Amino acid sequence: MGQIQLNKVSKSFGDVEVIRPLDLEISDGEFVVFVGPSGCGKSTLLRLIAGLEDVTSGRIEIDGSDATALPPARRRLAMVFQSYALYPHMSVRKNIAFPLRMAGLGKDEQMRKVEAAAKVLNLTDYLDRRPGQLSGGQRQRVAIGRAIVREPTAFLFDEPLSNLDAALRVNMRLEISATTMVYVTHDQVEAMTMADKIVVLQDGVIEQVGSPLELYSAPRNRFVAAFIGSPKMNLIDGEEAAGHGAHSIGIRPEHLAISATEGAWRGAVGVAEYLGSDTYLYVHLADGRGTLTVRTDGEFDARHGDTVYLNPDPEKIHRFDAAGLRIA
Repeated sequence: MGQIQLNKVSKSFGDVEVIRPLDLEISDGEFVVFVGPSGCGKSTLLRLIAGLEDVTSGRIEIDGSDATALPPARRRLAMVFQSYALYPHMSVRKNIAFPLRMAGLGKDEQMRKVEAAAKVLNLTDYLDRRPGQLSGGQRQRVAIGRAIVREPTAFLFDEPLSNLDAALRVNMRLEISATTMVYVTHDQVEAMTMADKIVVLQDGVIEQVGSPLELYSAPRNRFVAAFIGSPKMNLIDGEEAAGHGAHSIGIRPEHLAISATEGAWRGAVGVAEYLGSDTYLYVHLADGRGTLTVRTDGEFDARHGDTVYLNPDPEKIHRFDAAGLRIA
């Protein structure tokens, strides 16, 4: 089991409310990613779940039991930090085995679990080295291995996978995919590629919760629309938006058709980025109405200053009101 429930959880430091009262359900086996700009409260929320910070109000349940006042050691959660926090005088083997030794497991069982974790993380050849002899990425894998061997109810990750290459990251996910994972990152591309469910935070408030596809296709407000997606969604105000019955409209770069001869919006190419299968064009609209990003076929030939015409897909236009909320 690895179900986590937050009920009206808040956190204040003095007069500053860092996390405003929020509700969140994390299901057993889910990979949930907290994402948002720096200072939005995502790491604080993770620390509240871990028990490293006390909640100001609200209730935290783990597997249906009240864990709000439980110390970290009794929550059956394993937290991996961005800083490695390894013991420099111990070998990799002893670092990974440390929580097992503290739990009183026999040496044979310790070694079995350590070697299994080392195999998953490609650390088998480094078990007898000390942390100072490892690269940053290898040390991060040792810290992850120390969490894996504990076989916790859930893993809490504070941006620790950034140092892992893509293949190793996928392999680790496959090996521990049955376990609930909560992961903090500021990188929305990382969130989109890894998460079952994304929690978008801003100023201690949950702006939206949903699958990567839900957030990409139906952002609840302008903030989520602009934050999720790379390149970012194009946002347009003024007369163009009013013509669609909105205060502002959004259109993603891949939902703009480009032509050298005709279209709804005329502009000039500022910068062209050729990425093989795709080309990104930054088009300055006529009459100073702003710059739009266009994602088009890699074969599209355009140069700085070329006149182009853009046609938005009418089915893919997102509309927002004056408060920035999505208009259905």
